[in-house]
Amino acid sequence: MCKLCDEGKPQDHTGSQLGRRDFLKASTATALGAGALNLFTARPAAAQDDDAPEDSGRRGRRYVIRGGHVTSMDPAVGDFVKADVLVEGKKILAVGPNLRAGGAGEIDARGRIVMPGFIDTHHHQFETALRSFLANGILINDQSGSASANPSYFEYILLTFAPVYRPEDVYISELFGGLSQLDDGVTTVHDVSQIHHSPDHSDEAIRALFDTGRRAAFGYFESAGGVAGNQYPQDAFRIKKRFFSSNDQLVHMIMGGEVYLGNGTTDQSWTIGRQLDLQIAAHILSPFGIRPTFDKLAAGTGGNGHIGIGPDNLFMHMTGMSDAAWQKVKNVGAQVSIGFPIEMNMRHGMPPILRMQSLGMEPSLSTDVEVTMTADFFTQMRVCMNVQRGLVNQMVLDSPNGNQNLPNPLDWGLPESAVTVPGPFPGWPTPPAGIPAPLTTRDVLRFATINGAKHLRLDQKTGSLTPGKEADIIILDATALNVAPLNNVPGAVVSLMDRTNVETVIVAGKVRKWKGKLLDVDLNHLRRQLENSRDDIFAAAGVPQNLYL
Repeated sequence: MCKLCDEGKPQDHTGSQLGRRDFLKASTATALGAGALNLFTARPAAAQDDDAPEDSGRRGRRYVIRGGHVTSMDPAVGDFVKADVLVEGKKILAVGPNLRAGGAGEIDARGRIVMPGFIDTHHHQFETALRSFLANGILINDQSGSASANPSYFEYILLTFAPVYRPEDVYISELFGGLSQLDDGVTTVHDVSQIHHSPDHSDEAIRALFDTGRRAAFGYFESAGGVAGNQYPQDAFRIKKRFFSSNDQLVHMIMGGEVYLGNGTTDQSWTIGRQLDLQIAAHILSPFGIRPTFDKLAAGTGGNGHIGIGPDNLFMHMTGMSDAAWQKVKNVGAQVSIGFPIEMNMRHGMPPILRMQSLGMEPSLSTDVEVTMTADFFTQMRVCMNVQRGLVNQMVLDSPNGNQNLPNPLDWGLPESAVTVPGPFPGWPTPPAGIPAPLTTRDVLRFATINGAKHLRLDQKTGSLTPGKEADIIILDATALNVAPLNNVPGAVVSLMDRTNVETVIVAGKVRKWKGKLLDVDLNHLRRQLENSRDDIFAAAGVPQNLYL
């Protein structure tokens, strides 16, 4: 279960609040499975069965996901009303109808949607212990005296709670938050970790990402609150050498380079990131005076005068930036992650989806902070689609065409008795040129899968059901009460589903969720540990616990 241990890089699992045996039950089962070569036999293994296919993800082990509605997210592969996905070890071997699978095990996917796992390109997992604390909050206290002004994100989450985190608090929040998203079908995350008060804090964040067992980008950001003794950003060299010397593992590294920390830190972090050949990520948004700073980066004069935007950048939010800066981002091929619900709730600025469309760009999706809103990806997709369509539809209605093209209802073939509105019937206006088309559910699925893979430099490994890629797959129940009868696959996923429809989750060929439940995890024990961590954090921060703020 610990990827580092499995790869011959043994780790000490005794130094924090949890040891591996406390929360994972896989050790004994894995040992038994490894010694029994005939366990992975050809047998039906539908989601109604008690046991998932044994030894999934191991080299040479085969299984076929049979008879599902396959949504590959790869135009070259296509989509299928009924087809199979053949997996061997951690990779997809074939996608198509009636695949011959020899002695492979089988997963019965009839009535299910089979598609790539979701990819979250910006999530602060260390904040899991503080979930919902800031449900009414905005970024910064605006001195209005409203319920949104106090508590606020910057003053409370970053400057009050974060500085008192111990390494064991980092670990349990990272682990629990990651497992929660795994349960939701999010097979890959960019964990924006701003909790690097010491090397021990960094190591525990990384250990949790490996122990969660899903694909991740470890975002090495600053020590929130600037805790004395922190070694950001220079500890990146140690971290990269110790944990990320191989490219063939589930977790890789991204360098955090926040520009609001000042020119010196920007210069140092971006330079280190490029020396280590790491992607460089930063929050870019309306507050904190970031716009003029970002304009200098766009001009190549950022940091101490020589830092510029490049194709190795991933920017989160990008609200309130200038036309010139946006054009530079487009020209160099930098990536943009949008957190639609959070940006609107916390006063980041309006999500810049229309700006991106006007430039021919597409975003990936970001859950951002669970202190304010859910990290559920069905919510992210729906809000993305609703916001863009709301903006576009109102632009059409407000256009000069909005009061024109009013057809008579009789022209629609309606009987005169059906006409209840006197005079010309108010028909739909024709959108004028220059207004983007409303997003479709297919567009939003693309944002949530292959776009996320591209934005994290993982599109050669994951993001679509493409033979040769690693098998990050989710199986969604389309026979459930909230979905049946199925009439449109992308529409059902984006418009109707929620985490209860996530029946099976597979990461790098290994079944991690089966029959609606995560495998090899003692969630009750983990929950108690998270609650204890929360209590310690509140006490150390001197913030009273109040369930009805």
